Amino acid sequence: MDKITEKKANKTNGFIALFIVIALFALDIFLLVTGVRTNDDSILWFFIPLVIISFISFGGFTIVQPNESKVLILFGKYIGTVREDGFWWVNPFTLKKHVSLRIRNFNSDKIKVNDLHGNPIEIAAVIVWRVVDSARAIFDVQNYEQFVAIQAETAIRTLASEYPYDTNEGEKESLRSSPTEVAENLQ
Repeated sequence: MDKITEKKANKTNGFIALFIVIALFALDIFLLVTGVRTNDDSILWFFIPLVIISFISFGGFTIVQPNESKVLILFGKYIGTVREDGFWWVNPFTLKKHVSLRIRNFNSDKIKVNDLHGNPIEIAAVIVWRVVDSARAIFDVQNYEQFVAIQAETAIRTLASEYPYDTNEGEKESLRSSPTEVAENLQ
């Protein structure tokens, strides 16, 4: 199975697309008025599809805020991610999944583990994280926020068992005396 990685999506400036859609609606109104005045039914062959296209086009507008992205899925296939903030128009048939790229904090619960010497201790951590690849966050895990929580707890348990709680003679690092080294190892 191939891993999905983030790629840039095709998009158009939303204001240009909005101008085009408004122009399509103006053309729709012109065709309707012309068809009514001339009593020409053949104009309906242009009017009806144009109205349908105009309404479908509205589904392509999306706004991306700073530090956010939109993952675009077209009929079950990943087609790209919009990371640039602004007003955009994309394929109106795409499903647009919102992903926050902001830095987040995860406060782990206190968990009971054994340190390197088998002594029971209670430990917790504050994990600072952010989504780097929107596509992988959406497609590779069920719920990426819950995934971070589970992985953090597992990493804390593993880390706590690699260090003693306090330093004894001859030991250089411990959970209590070397918080910087422990934090780097956790990272």
